Amino acid sequence: MKHVTTAYQKPIPLKDHDNKPYWDAADKHQLALQKCDDCQSYAQPPGPSCAKCGSQHVSWENFGDDIKATVYSYVVSHRPFLPGFQDELPTIIALAQLDDVPEVKIMGNILHCEEKDVEIGLPIQMTWVDITEDRALPQWIPVTN
Repeated sequence: MKHVTTAYQKPIPLKDHDNKPYWDAADKHQLALQKCDDCQSYAQPPGPSCAKCGSQHVSWENFGDDIKATVYSYVVSHRPFLPGFQDELPTIIALAQLDDVPEVKIMGNILHCEEKDVEIGLPIQMTWVDITEDRALPQWIPVTN
């Protein structure tokens, strides 16, 4: 699994009551998803209750560090959204459909990929960018054969 370390200038996602298990797992280069104990639906992003049935009986399932997906949708940004984004243009922002849990889609940037090479259905895998000593950001890289 490839891990990238870089100087991070962008806003750092904050942990809150609902997403803390997601970010705690990400900081360990793992993916954890919230799952409803009643209807068995996964939620991403996580919330205080199930988005499908409204149940507050939710738990977390760890999927490890070998996360494969395909590009479900994407946009290529040629403008920085905020300070810190200007050095990484163009930015490929993708909605990735997880192979193991197809109903879950996770947003992230596709790193190490040319704009001309991205397309719907492109196989990608999760990687984690260590943005501080104790915070890692899930991103995507193309699957190489």
